Parts: sequence; structure tokens; C-alpha cells
Amino acid sequence: MALVSSRNITDWSFTQVGGGQGTNEGEWLAVSSFPTTVHVELLKLKKIPDPFVGLNEWDVQWVGEAEWAFKTTLDVTEAELAAPNLDLIFEGLDTFATVKLNGDIILSSENQFISHRVPVKSKLKAGPNDLLIQFESAFLKGRDIEKVHGKFALWNGDSSRLHVRKAQYNYGWDWGPILMTTGPWKPVVLQAYQNRITDLEVRNEVSETFDVKLTATFTVSEKSQGFASFTLLNPDGTVEASSNKIPVETGHAKVDFEWKAGQLKLWYPVGYGSQPLYTVEVQLFNENGESLDVKTQRTAFRRARVVQEKLVDQDGLTFLFEINNIRIFCGGSNWIPADSFLTTMTAERYRAWLQLLVDGNQNMIRVWGGGIYEYDIFYDICDELGILVWQDFMFGCGQYPAYDSFLESVREEAIQNVKRIRHHPSLLVTTKIAESLNLELDYSDEHSDYRKTNFPARYIYERVLPEVVGKYSDIFYHRASPYSGQGKPTTDRTLGDIHQWNVWHGSQEPWHNWDILAGRFVSEFGMEGYPDIRTVDYWIGENKAERFPQSRTNANHNKADGFERRLELYLMENFRHAFDMESYVYYTQIMQAETLGSAYRLWRRNWAGKGKEYTAGALVWQINDCWPVTSWAIVDYFLRPKPAYFTIARELRPFTVGMTRKDKQMFADDRSAADFTIETMLEIWGTNSTLEDKKVTLEVTSFDLESDWTDKWSKEVVLAANASTELFKGKVPGQPDRKKLSDVPKTIVVSARLLDGQTVLGRYANWPEPFKYIHFPSADELGLKVALREDGESVTLSTNKPVKGIVLDAEGEEVKWSDQAIDLVPGDPQTVKATGLRGREVKLRYLGDGTA
Repeated sequence: MALVSSRNITDWSFTQVGGGQGTNEGEWLAVSSFPTTVHVELLKLKKIPDPFVGLNEWDVQWVGEAEWAFKTTLDVTEAELAAPNLDLIFEGLDTFATVKLNGDIILSSENQFISHRVPVKSKLKAGPNDLLIQFESAFLKGRDIEKVHGKFALWNGDSSRLHVRKAQYNYGWDWGPILMTTGPWKPVVLQAYQNRITDLEVRNEVSETFDVKLTATFTVSEKSQGFASFTLLNPDGTVEASSNKIPVETGHAKVDFEWKAGQLKLWYPVGYGSQPLYTVEVQLFNENGESLDVKTQRTAFRRARVVQEKLVDQDGLTFLFEINNIRIFCGGSNWIPADSFLTTMTAERYRAWLQLLVDGNQNMIRVWGGGIYEYDIFYDICDELGILVWQDFMFGCGQYPAYDSFLESVREEAIQNVKRIRHHPSLLVTTKIAESLNLELDYSDEHSDYRKTNFPARYIYERVLPEVVGKYSDIFYHRASPYSGQGKPTTDRTLGDIHQWNVWHGSQEPWHNWDILAGRFVSEFGMEGYPDIRTVDYWIGENKAERFPQSRTNANHNKADGFERRLELYLMENFRHAFDMESYVYYTQIMQAETLGSAYRLWRRNWAGKGKEYTAGALVWQINDCWPVTSWAIVDYFLRPKPAYFTIARELRPFTVGMTRKDKQMFADDRSAADFTIETMLEIWGTNSTLEDKKVTLEVTSFDLESDWTDKWSKEVVLAANASTELFKGKVPGQPDRKKLSDVPKTIVVSARLLDGQTVLGRYANWPEPFKYIHFPSADELGLKVALREDGESVTLSTNKPVKGIVLDAEGEEVKWSDQAIDLVPGDPQTVKATGLRGREVKLRYLGDGTA
């Protein structure tokens, strides 16, 4: 026979085993699409209410505790039966599944992340064949397993999840609902073949001087007298290298190629160069030269290193990523599954999400370990867009077991997924999540078995996973996130990466303390904020009586423990705010925007040049949501960016300017507490992510919010390449020294801009905080104007007095704004693109707009 013949099996139907709320006994319902899961089908058939609306989540819990079956009639042709091999491939079954073919059990599966290939030639007949997949309740099954192997500690969800190799967020999280999906969530394929390529691994080695070596190894299913060919295609489709008549009689083959520097194009992260993608094509032939199989895979060439070396003047080591000898400040986000129902995710939705990341000037995404190893299309798009990927193994926020059957399943899961995604140039690091739960932790112990401690999962993280990654890839393995190494606890801020949750969680520090909460690489931090009011109205649904911040429905759409206390703590400490629904949305969004913009601003300052990379990255928790909810996301479920998305985008531009102001109290002597002077000090710095020094003008303008006083000065400065540069340190202009605590400081707003001729490269306005103390000008004094441009799709904002936190909106259809959470000062009008505005009137919210 000729090439491998593969076809997806479609035309399925499903039923609730034994009947129940979903189907009557013996009733089979046609599925609308395949692959699929039960909730998706029941929703389309209107047999369950939308769990994303109101309290409906709780009315569908029975779905996850029922048994379900999917069946189809598989018509097999004589030609398929004539093939030497005929396999059924189950790419993903969620989760405890038994598969029967013509009444015989051919497969039992209990891991959502594993695919299965089952030889079925001997069990098939020409014509119709019955294929049945029966799914047990993962929740009930997990409870049964837990009774046998014991309860382990965790955060979020039911403790039984720790024994179940299923997307952990299905059990509910502090941002997600409890929706226990079940079903064939990836394709089921019938494949006929004589011989096939079973594995292809392409490894690229790029030297420090950019010489390139490529090694490709592949295996075939049958040893034969046939041969293979290897071709490397350039990004434009022309042939770069090839090898023919490669013998495969041993079942294995290997080819090697070398290039001198400059002969191949290198792949760079977004913002540092292009993303040329090459294509590897391996073709398998029989001894007569007839093609049997072909496998293609994209690849790219880049030199990637994780650099951990001593710093010039601080303890510890760097933790930074270097691509093609360029040290990269990684500004990015954490990624959770983008839907509670994974089969509804399309290539278009993935591209929209990842394009938002790039449009927001971010260059890294961390695939969090409580979801899934993402679909291939996710990594393909990251390769194309130049997004660096930090990939977790699927262990989230809990103390996992390590008994033999669990280890066996995890090992196979790791092997399959490392092999599947290892070729992506975007993939930089693999890790798993470790959380401290009063565990027996000797960080210096590198030799124990660990399975007999109360931290048995350490055997997985320090034995199984590094062994798999090392054997099947050349990807850097980082044992955990957070993880310090060097025998130090994970909270050590001088080594590795940290999760900085002492804003919001933990000690609930003011967000102004981000600079003293820094680490070498901050892989998690965040602040909650409500989503767009349209998203809130979606989940409120028909019951408009629930449209207030403290309603039961709104509470159900925020899963974080103590969220009302924590939101209100940060609101009350910083703002005067109102409690109507629109206002509460606005004030929480501005709070989130200020918090996260401040973090990126202060931590990027810590990227101060070679040997001074005190903070090398910041990944916000999180970019996305899996359903409509109030969470830490900076873009909501419907792809509506929150204001925080824009403040982060501004802080990750190639050139930025930052400021801090701090009071400095000096006592006359060491005896008196009444005799002192308070000076308000200002520090200004600039950042430059390009690879060349940049000469710019620093322009600093100060305004007294309660008078007409202004001050302005400028100077030429040079922003060092790929670093931050300190630009000014001195007193806040116009702010008198204070001699007693009843001396109220003036409300001085300081605006800084980086100018390249008439072009504004970066701007930032520093306001006195907390904002709640400020007496804002009246609307008449403010003179805030919105001028609609002739195109009807952009507006220019101008003002007579400084304005803080402008958020734009329009009635009716939503508008795609180019900026939000805008600070505006006199003499510096800003133009905002408003795609979809079509000349409509613009609504404005800002601090001091009279609502509070």
C-alpha cells in the first residue's frame, strides 16, 4: 500500500448511562461536533442552563457525577482491512474511559493527558463496526482512589483531584467554576499503514558564534529494507538541505548537518528580531521506492540559555533568559485554560489571545500547571509571534502522591507531552509547581528517594520529570515554580524565581512596596479587578435585581477567598469610591491598573545592565479567564482588556520613564520627636529594551492641582542599551519642606516624558498617594475635552488640569480602544484610537469625576 491512510471518526452519539437528567434510558443523542464533552452537547441541546450565568453552575453539578457513553458505527473498507496494520488512535479521553470495539474491551484509560494507539486489525470486519467509549465520573472515581491511597493537602478544589490525572481546574479554583468535564476531548482516528514513522526528534545546537548543528533522529514501526529521505525547507519553501537513501533496516536513522554563522536565519523573541520558521520533512519508502509515510515538523534555530551567575553588588545569582547572546527582560503573563470547555477553543480564539499578548508588548507566557498541556496550535502561534513559553508540568497547588501506578501514568504523560512540544523554538523552560504545605523539606538533600516522606511528589519533580526531559529533549528543566535552588527555600528572593503574593494574599502589603518585594524573576503576582460592565451584565443574566457589587450572583462570580475584604482593603486605603455597579467596576479596575503598572515599572528598573540584572522578568497572574468572572485576569473571558492590560503595555514599551516619590524625615537630634523636617524626594529613571544606546530629551513638568503654579525643566540624557538608567534624584519641585505632621503637602503632579525630537517615546505622571486624600478640581476647573477626529475612529484628549485614571467607553457596541487608564496633563494632549466608535459620543470616567 502507499502512504499512511488516516481518517477522523465522526458521527457520534451520546447518552447518560442508565438514563437520568441528561437522557432517558436507552436514548442516544447525536453530538453536534467532535471531539466534544458532555456539557457542551447538553448546552447545545438546551438540556442544561448556561453555567456561566447566575448561579447555574450549581444546577449542573450532577453532570460531573454521572456516567456517560459515546458510540459510533465505524464503517471499514476492504482496502483498509487489506493493510498490514490498522490502528485506532485515541488522542485524548477525559478521563476514566473504557473503549469497546464490537463488544470487546480494547482500552482502559485513566489519564486525560495521554493518547493511545490500539492495533485493531484482528477485531475489525469489513462494513459496520460498533465503537463505544464509556466514561466513569472522574469525581466519584477520584474519591474512591483517595480512600485507598489517602488524603493529601492542597489549595483549591477537592482533595481527590490530586489522585486524578485530569485538568485540575475542573475541580474549581479561586478564579474558576466547578465543571467536571467528561468525554472524548481530542480526535479519534483510524489509521491504516504498512510502515510508519513513529518518532521524529530534531535538535539544533547554535554556538556562541552562531555556527549551527542540526541532528535529526527518527524511528519507524517496522524494520525493513526500505529507506528514508530528509529535507530541510527554508521559510520561503526552498530546499536548504537534504539527504536521500537513508537506510532504516535497524528501525532507526539519524542525519547531521552543519552551517557556518550567517548561513541560516536565527529565531528571535518578539521585539528583538524576526521569527523565521523552517520545515523538516522526513519521508519513508519501501525497497521499491514507493512512499509509505511522510512526517513534517516546523523548527527554528536559536541559542537559548538560562543564566544564573553572580551579581556585581548583591547577594545571590541572576535568573535570566538569554536568546542568541541577548539577555531578555521577560515581561509577560501566566496562562490558564481559556475556557472551562476546552473543545470550544478554536485556532482563531487562540490567535486572538496571543495577539493581545504581543500587542500589549509582552514577550513571555507561562502555561500554568493546573490546566492542560496546550493544543499544538497554541505553541505554533507562539512560534510565529515570537512569544517565549515557560511550560509547567500539570501539577497545581497541592501535595501529589507518588505510588507506583500514579508514577507510571505520570511518566508516560511526561514522555508523550515532551515529545509533542519539544521542537517549538518558543519553548524555553519546563517546570512544575511546588507549594509549601508544612512538608518535610531539606532543600540540601539531593539523594533521598523522598517517597517515604510527607513530600512523596518530590520523587516526581526531582527524579521522574528531569529524567524524562533530559532523555527526550534539550529543554532546560527548572524543578519547581517557585524554586530557588542552592539549598535555599523557595521564598529566597536572591535566587531562582518567586511567586510574590504579599500583595493581595499573605501580608497584604501596599502595592507601593513592589520595589522591596522584588525577586530575581517574579513568575507570579497579581491584583483583582472587575471585568467590563458588559461581562458583568452577561453573568447577571435576567435577574437585574442582582446588579449590585454585594449580590449573591456577583459573589458567585468571584471565587477568591475573602475577596470582598481584600478588594475593599485596597480600595479604602487608596481611593474614595462609590458602590453602584458601574462605579465599583471602574474603581477596582483602576486599582488593578495602578497596582500592576507599578510592579512592572519598579521591577524593570531593576534590569540595570550586565551584572545588575536584579529582576529579570515579571509574569502577571494572569492574562485570561476560563469563564466570565472577577479575577486577577487583565483581559476577561470575552477578550475584553481591562485597564490594567494597557498600563502594563505602557510599562513594557521599548522606552519608558519611571518615577517614585518618598518622604524623608530627618530629626534635629536623637532626643526630640517634635523637631524634624520632612522632604519629599523624587527619583526618575528611564528604560531602553533596544540593543543600542538612545539619546533622548527628558522633560519634567510639575503642576500644583490646587493652583496655577507650574514648573518645567528638561535635559539631554542617554538611555543605556538593554537596561535601565537613573536620570534624576532630588526634591519634588514646588513641595515645601514640612516641619510638623499637620503641614499638609501640596498636591504636586509630576509629569515626565522621553522625547526624540517631537516624538514622545514614553510618558508617566507621578501623583501623590494615597489618592483618597486629594481634593480634585471640579469638572469646570478641569476643562477636560474629548475631540472626535474626522475619521470618527479616534479621539484626542486635552485638559487644563492634571487628570488621573481616564477610562473611555461608549453606549452600545463595544469599542476597541488603543489605550485606557490614561493620566493626562496640560500641554500634552493624547490621541486614542477607537476602532468601532463610528462617531458616537464618548463617556469618560476618572478619579474625582464626582461619583465618590
